[in-house]
Amino acid sequence: MNLIIKLTIFLTLTLSLLLVEPVFSVRHGKWVHETVNSLASEDLVTDLPGQPEVDFHHYAGYVTVNEKNGRALFYWFYEATTNSDEKPLVLWLNGGPGCSSVGYGATQEIGPFLVNRDEHGLKNNPYSWNREANMLFLESPVGVGFSYSNTTGDYAILGDDFAAHDAYMFLQKWFLKFPSYRNRILYIAGESYAGKYIPELAELIHHKNQDPFLYIDLKGILLGNPETCDAEDWMGLVDYAWSHAVVSDETHKIIKESCDFNSNDTWSNEDCSQAVDEILRQYSEIDIYSLYTSVCTDTSDDSDDKSTLVAFRHNSKMMPRIMGGYDPCLDEYTKKFYNRPDVQKALHVSDGQDIKNWTICNLHIFRGWTDSKASVLPIYKKLIAAGLRIWVYSGDTDGRVPVLSTRYSLNSLGLTITRAWRPWYHQKQVGGWFQEYEGLTFATFRGAGHAVPVFKPSESLVFFSSFLRGESPPFSK
Repeated sequence: MNLIIKLTIFLTLTLSLLLVEPVFSVRHGKWVHETVNSLASEDLVTDLPGQPEVDFHHYAGYVTVNEKNGRALFYWFYEATTNSDEKPLVLWLNGGPGCSSVGYGATQEIGPFLVNRDEHGLKNNPYSWNREANMLFLESPVGVGFSYSNTTGDYAILGDDFAAHDAYMFLQKWFLKFPSYRNRILYIAGESYAGKYIPELAELIHHKNQDPFLYIDLKGILLGNPETCDAEDWMGLVDYAWSHAVVSDETHKIIKESCDFNSNDTWSNEDCSQAVDEILRQYSEIDIYSLYTSVCTDTSDDSDDKSTLVAFRHNSKMMPRIMGGYDPCLDEYTKKFYNRPDVQKALHVSDGQDIKNWTICNLHIFRGWTDSKASVLPIYKKLIAAGLRIWVYSGDTDGRVPVLSTRYSLNSLGLTITRAWRPWYHQKQVGGWFQEYEGLTFATFRGAGHAVPVFKPSESLVFFSSFLRGESPPFSK
C-alpha cells in the first residue's frame, strides 16, 4: 500500500507542478497576486447562493481515494481569514457514524457560514474557527453527505478501519491539490463518534510517518463529547440519565444490578435490556443531545432526521444513535439547503441537473457498521507516548455522550495530574472546569450540549485558540 501511495503522490505532484498558474484576486481590499495549483483552483467556490461577502478563499469538491472502485470523498476547505500561510491546518470530522461534517461542523457549528433558519442562504459566523486556522471539513466515510462509491460492495464493509484508511488516503491526495499544506502543522478535531475516528486516524498517521516520504506533521487531536470506551460510555449514559432525573431510581437500580457493559453479551439479560429501553424511551421525549432545550415541532412526518429517531441494536455494544441537536429544526433547514441544485453546482457536486438526495445523517451506515473498536484508550496511550497534544472537552448538558462517560473513560487511563481541577473563564464568567494530566487536558463547557460550539460559540473559539497555542484555557478572570 505504501508503494502505491508513493507512486500516486510522485506522479500527481509532478503533474501539479506543471499546472501551477498565477491568479489575481481581491483580498483585504486590494489586488493580490497569488500562485495557485490548478488542481485546487478547479474546486474554488465562487458563486455559492446566499453566501456573505468574505476576503478569504474556500474550496469544495472531491478527492478520489480508490480509483478502481470509484470511491470519492467530498470536502469543503476554508482558508484562515488572515495570514493563512502562517496558520496550521485543522481537519474536522463529525461522527454518527454516518453524519456529515459539512452539514454539522461546517454550517451549524464552527465554519464561517451558518445555515439560516429561513432556508434561503447563509449568514456570517463571527466565531468561526477559521479565524485561527485553515479549516478542512470532510464527509466520511463514503455514503455520508455527498461522498460516494461506484462499487456498491463498499457500503457493506464500512467500519472504523475502513474509514481511517480512506481518510488517510484522502489527506495524502488532498495535499497534492494543495501542496503548500504538505508540510504544514496538522491538527484533527471533531466530536461524538469522531472520538473513535480521530484517534484511529491519528494512530495510522503516526504509523505511516515511519516512512519520511509519507510524513504528515500531526501535532495533536481535539475531541468533543467523544465516544471513547463503550463500557464506560454506557455506564456514564446510565448514571447521567439517573442523576439528571430522566429515569427513576428503580430503573437505575435494575441496570446497576443486571447490566455488564464489559460483556460481549450484554443484551442477553432481559432485565438489563428492558431497563435500557426505558432510558431510551424517556430520552425520546426530549433532545438527548441537549437536556434543557426544546425539540423541533416543525419536522415533517416522513423525515429521517427527527430528533426522536432512535437507532439502537441490542446485539451490539455500540451506543444508541438519536438524531438531534440544539436547534433540531436546523437539520431540516440544512437538508433543504444542500439539496438545492444551485448550491450543489456551486460546490462542484453536480452540474445542477443530477441532484443528489443529501441527508445530514445516513442511518443505513450506522445499521450496517461492521467494525467498531470497543475502546480507543489503548490508542490514547500510544499517542501520549508519541508526544501528541490531546485535549478532550465535554458539554455538560449532553446526555448522549455525557460528561460522566468521558470522566469514567479518562480516569481509567490512570494519568498523573499536573494541574488540579479548577474553573476556566471567558469574559469574567466560568466557562467550565478543566484538569491537566501528563499528556492530556480535559475540560468541560458549562451549559453546553453535545455540539458545544452551537451553544457556546465565543467560548469555543477561545478554547480552540488555547489548544492551538498549547496553553491552558484561561484560568483567571
